[in-house]
Amino acid sequence: MKDFESRWEQLTVAARQAPAREEVTAPFGFATRVTARAFSRAPAVPWLAAMRRFSLRAFWLAGVLMLASMAANYVAFAGGEDDEQSVVDPVSEVLSAL
Repeated sequence: MKDFESRWEQLTVAARQAPAREEVTAPFGFATRVTARAFSRAPAVPWLAAMRRFSLRAFWLAGVLMLASMAANYVAFAGGEDDEQSVVDPVSEVLSAL
């Protein structure tokens, strides 16, 4: 522990004596180079590519299924009988049972 404390003191004294820099800026084009290097080394994720490929197809399939279910329900209600028995009102049934 004493060894750590003595080294820490030496480092803090050296850091306090270091010359202060006024302003440090990145060189021109640094961000562009870093971004280009990051994207050039990025490994391809196979499941993500498959997800991109099939996402639009899944969207269209969901839309077709939605329209088919709406059409099936419309046919069931519009083409059905017009009797009052075909429409069930649970609130009126509970109130009439009281």
